[in-house]
Amino acid sequence: MEENNSQPVYSKTRVIITIAAVYVICSIVKYIEFFFIQTDRTFIADNVICKIFSIIVLAVVLAIWQLSFKKIGFDLSRIWKNMFYGFALGISTFAISYLVEILILFAQGKTVRLGFYVTNFALSGATNAVELSLSALLICIAGNIINVVAEEGLFRGLFLQLAKKPFGFKKANFIQALLFGTWHFVSVALELRNGTMNIPTAIVMTIGYIVLAGILALEWGTCVFMTGVLWVGVFEHFFNNFIGNTLHVITETGTDELQIARIVLSNILSLTVVLLLNSRKKKLQS
Repeated sequence: MEENNSQPVYSKTRVIITIAAVYVICSIVKYIEFFFIQTDRTFIADNVICKIFSIIVLAVVLAIWQLSFKKIGFDLSRIWKNMFYGFALGISTFAISYLVEILILFAQGKTVRLGFYVTNFALSGATNAVELSLSALLICIAGNIINVVAEEGLFRGLFLQLAKKPFGFKKANFIQALLFGTWHFVSVALELRNGTMNIPTAIVMTIGYIVLAGILALEWGTCVFMTGVLWVGVFEHFFNNFIGNTLHVITETGTDELQIARIVLSNILSLTVVLLLNSRKKKLQS
C-alpha cells in the first residue's frame, strides 16, 4: 500500500480563506470574552479563554495544512540562545523608556516612585490592580505565556508561514502585522462601549494601536526571518506584557500617566535595533 505524501497547495485563494477564517473565528470569541465573560475582572485578571481557544484553533489548522508547532517556529532545540536575545531586547529597550519617562516626570516637578504589583492593561493606564502575592504573580506569568503562545503562534507562526509561500516574506510580514494591529481594536471597542472614550479619541487610539502593534509585529516577523524560529518574539513579547502588568510609575497625580509614550519609545527602539541587525546580517552575507 502506497503512502500519501501529497503536500498542501499554497494557492493565494486557499491561504487568504484560511487566514481570514481563523482570524474572524478567533476574533469573535475574543469579543465575546471581552464584552460579556470579562475574565479580566476575575482573580485571573486577564482574558485567557480566547487565547486558549486560539491555540486550539491553531492546532487544528496546523493539522489540516500538514504542519506542526515545530515547523512554524516553536523548535525547542533552538530556544536558549533566542530566549536570551528576546529578553535582551525587551529589558534594554524598556530600561531606556522607563528612564526617559521618569526623567520627564521629574522635569515636570513630580515626585516619582516605582510600584510592583499586578494589573491588566487599559488604554487609560494601569487598571484593576491586584495585591502582589505569589499566586497573583504565577497567574500573571501563566496568562502571559498563554497569550504569547496564542498570538505568536497565530500571527508570526501560522499566518506568516502560510502567506509567505504565495506572497513572499515581505508582503506576508505586512499582512500579519496589519492583522495583529487590528486584533487589538477590541480594547478601543470596549472603552467605547463603557463610555470612557468618545469616537474621535477612539479613531486616534485605533490608528495608534495598529501602528504600535504593527511595529512590534513587523519586528518579530523580521526576527523569524533572521532566526528561523519564533523564540525571540515570544520572549520579548512575554517580557513586554509582564513588565507592563507589574512595574508601574507612580506620582502624586496618578499611575502610569505616560504609559503609552513609554511603550511607543520601547517599540521604536526595539524595531530599530532589529532592523539594524538585519541590515548588518544581509551585508555580511552579500
